[in-house]
Parts: sequence; C-alpha cells; structure tokens
Amino acid sequence: MLSIDPIELEIFKNLFHSIAEEMGAALARTAFSPNIKERRDYSCAVFDAAGEAIAMGDHMPVHLGSMPMSVRAAIDALTLMPGDVAMLNDPFCGGTHLPDITLVAPVFIKQNPGRRSPAASRARPAAGRLDLRPDFFVASRAHHADVGGAYAGSMGPCREIYQEGFRIPPVHIVKRGELQRDVLALLLNNVRTPEEREGDLNSQLAACHTGAERVHQLCGRYSLPRVQRAAAGLLDYSENMMRAFLARVPRGVYHAQDFLDDDGVSDKPVKIQVAIQVTGSAGRASFGKHKPVVTLDFSGSDPQVQGSINAVEAITYSACFYVFRCLLAEDVPATAGLMRPVKVVAPAGTVVNAQPPAAVAGGNVETSQRIVDVLLRALAQAIPGRIPAASSGTMNNLTIGGIDPRSGRPFAYYETIAGGTGARPGKDGVSAVHTHMTNSLNTPIEALEYAYPFRVTEYSIRRSAQDAERSPQSKGDGYRGGKGIVREIELLTDADVTVLADRRKRGPYGLGGAPDGEPGKTAIIRRDSSREELPGKISRRLRQGERIRIESPGGGSWAGSGPKRK
Repeated sequence: MLSIDPIELEIFKNLFHSIAEEMGAALARTAFSPNIKERRDYSCAVFDAAGEAIAMGDHMPVHLGSMPMSVRAAIDALTLMPGDVAMLNDPFCGGTHLPDITLVAPVFIKQNPGRRSPAASRARPAAGRLDLRPDFFVASRAHHADVGGAYAGSMGPCREIYQEGFRIPPVHIVKRGELQRDVLALLLNNVRTPEEREGDLNSQLAACHTGAERVHQLCGRYSLPRVQRAAAGLLDYSENMMRAFLARVPRGVYHAQDFLDDDGVSDKPVKIQVAIQVTGSAGRASFGKHKPVVTLDFSGSDPQVQGSINAVEAITYSACFYVFRCLLAEDVPATAGLMRPVKVVAPAGTVVNAQPPAAVAGGNVETSQRIVDVLLRALAQAIPGRIPAASSGTMNNLTIGGIDPRSGRPFAYYETIAGGTGARPGKDGVSAVHTHMTNSLNTPIEALEYAYPFRVTEYSIRRSAQDAERSPQSKGDGYRGGKGIVREIELLTDADVTVLADRRKRGPYGLGGAPDGEPGKTAIIRRDSSREELPGKISRRLRQGERIRIESPGGGSWAGSGPKRK
C-alpha cells in the first residue's frame, strides 16, 4: 500500500473533487435543455489510467456509481488518442438507460506535457508512440430529454430496448480534435429535438474539455508522478475507511425484500431480494489483494420482466455503491476504493441484471430506488441506529411530447418529481426533496412555462392523512416521514403524456413498527373537471386544456431506540 502524507491527501482530494465540480458547472452553464440546465440531471467524474474513479462531483448517484463501467467499455472498445472523445449510451455496454449519454475523454500528460494547442491535439502520434495510453480520463453523463424511440421522451412502457430509443455503442464523437459529423448526424436524425440534443452534447464536450485542462494544470503544478501517487493514495484511503466502518458492523447474514408495484405490462408485483453477508476480518488480504468482507447477494430476485423496469448490472452496482458510501462520513472521498471490500452478486437474467433485449428505461430510475430500499432494510437489522425508513422510492418520471404551437416544432419535456424522505433515528423526514439515487432539482415553474406549452396549475407540498389525524408517533413514540408534493400541469396543446412511477400500490416502509408512508397518485383531470385515476406506468394522449396531476409518495415513519421527541 502507498504511503502518503495525510495533509497532501486531503489537498489532492479537494483538488480532484473541484475538477469534477467545475466540469458540472460548465455543463449546466452551457446546456440547452431545462432538464440539464435547471434540473441538473448530469454527472461528471475523474478517473485514473485504469479507469478507476478518483473523484466524483456532487451530482446524480445513479449516474456516478455506474459511470466507471462506461469508461471501461470505452477503453475496451476504442483506441483513444490525444484529442479523442468517446460517446455511448448502451445499457448493456456500461450504460444505464438510453437517455443517459456518456462522453469519455482521455487525458495525456507524459507525451504532451503542459498546455497543448488544438493543432497538437489533432496531430497523429509520432512514429514508435502508437501505444500511448492515457494517464487519466474525464467523463460527463447527461440525461437527454429525448433519444428517439416509440414514446416522446424515450421513457415509455416499452417491452424491448429497440423501442426505447437510439442505442449507441462506444464510438468516437471527436477524433484528433475534429467532431465526427457523420456520427452526430446519425444521432440527430433519430431524435425529436435535434437542435436541443446537439446543444446539450456540445455542453458535455465543453465539460470534458474543462476537466482535461484542469488535470493538465494539476500535473503541471505538482508533476505527474506526484498526482498519480495521490490518486492511488485516495483509492487506498477510501478502501481503508470502508474497511474500518465494516469492522464495526456485527457479523452475520441480513435478509430483506421489497417489491415494485408491477412492470407496466402485468399487475404482478416484482420482487427484489438481498442477503447481506458480513464475514471475517475487514483487514487487507495478504499478497496485496483486496479481499471483500461484505457480500451483497441478490439471488432470489425475480427474473427480468416484459416491462421497462429491468435494471442492468451497472445500475445495481451503482445503488450498492451509493448505499455504502452513505454509511461513511461526508469527507471520505467517493472513489472506486470504497467498493473493494464489497462483493455484489447479481445473477444474470434477473430484474437486477437484465440481459438483451430487455427494456430498461425504468430500471435506472425506479428499480435503482427499490434496490436502495432493500439494502437499507437489510442493514437496519445490523445497524438500526444508522438507518432511516424508506423514502418515496420513485422518481415519478413524467414525459410530455408533441408539437409546440408557438414554433410549430416538436418538443419533449422530461422531469422527475420529488417526494418525502424516510424518518431518521431522532429526526422527522424531509418533505418535497429528491431522494437517494436522484440528486436533481424540480424544473422551476417559470422555466417550464417559458420552454413548453404548459401552465402549472398547482405546485405544493402534499397534504397527508396524518395532517388531519395525528399519528401515534407524533406523540413521542417515533418520527414521521417527509411529505410528497403535488405537481399539476395543464397542457396548452394536444400532447402524449407518459408516466413511469412506482409506490402507487404500497407506500414506503416504516421501521420499528412505525407506519408506512403514503402511496403516490396519478390522475388526469379533464376539461369538465372529471378525474381519471391512472396506474403508475402508462402513456396517454391528452387534449388541450386537460391536466396531468402527480401526487408523489411520502416517506415511511421511524420508531426505535433513538432519542425521543421533546
């Protein structure tokens, strides 16, 4: 194991993190779509030469934990040279779901010291130097509001991935500094909003350029060997902090299961099951190998389903990464080293490791949330004083597409809608926030109404049954979950409306015998004020003047041995 001064380690931790954060700021500042500019549905990260994550921005957990698999896919599929940028979104090749497009850029230091000119970036490597390997990688991932497919917004109730949108294996989008316009044209000719997609892709390129420049500056200031040593030290430090925490977790096997309401095709609940096995010493294994001491086994989860809630392996890994990262202090760097002591078993062909041609759009947004719920439920048996009740457990995905009468052009709107967090040991839950695998914002009303032919008729914190009838835990026996929100949108033109949501049939679980959270609701309100209740996963054609109303779930309550309410 590398030895590095702790002060230097802290300095480099913040330097790497600031690069990822600045990449995100560049992306948001230049993006075209409200989904990226306003909601911040993007993520950026920095990787070492082996594709191991050494820094992540404070962005989307569902993106960040899975992004290393996209970087690895790009490394394996392509020869990346100076000035190159790879693009991909294939869920079965390191991606998550099709709307999440990832750009991966190599960073060369040894062969191109200091700041490189654009001409140098485009130049072919000198003779005898064709085996150049990048010293670092930077990557940006963003959710594009439409990537084609059968439904506007590319998040519909599909039954196979071919219906979900344009599927991109690892390809060059930039080569030797030159944009590959044939590749770009192929993509833009298969989406509903090509100008917006091109603008957002250029913003991702700008983010990668910013990251590469900052890595060059870092190495120019401190030297490549010192920066590489610090990166390796951060990986080891993260691993050691995780092992130190796991050493305090009681040994044993902890089981839990939970269900998604359905897959959108049948009414059958979809089971996700985990066994968390904590065994042996958390110390480093002999001969320099990184020995796992915790196994997360999802055997027993249901087989992959017909609907779009299948999760690929990268999503399951990402959810596991998120949960175990949350168990540590905030100042522990979020690097690949965190998962060295953790082994994830996700059997192929199950809903947590779906195989082609499964539809997977909802696996990224809905199944990832339920995987988190199941992991936390199991961990509550081992460390009950550290684990909250279930949060809303759904991203309440809403997509609307049609022709904007103001411009005569197609539009595609996408948003995830916040809910309530689960109550925590010693504290009530928080209302009206995005939870767990999503770390985005809601689109501001002003931005939404400016960009789309909509009118927001209600945007409020949801009133729950507990408001009228005080629950037992409000008297001092525990803590209440946070409340969801109401988002009601009136259409000013005919449009296709798609909802991909869960926690409609059963609310988020409470802990310690406390009540569950309130399930969500979805409804259409007609022009005559009549109301039609909808299932959680559906696509409908709405007429001008009709409204779609989302009431998101609240969090579960918590009762246990924590401090009592005063």
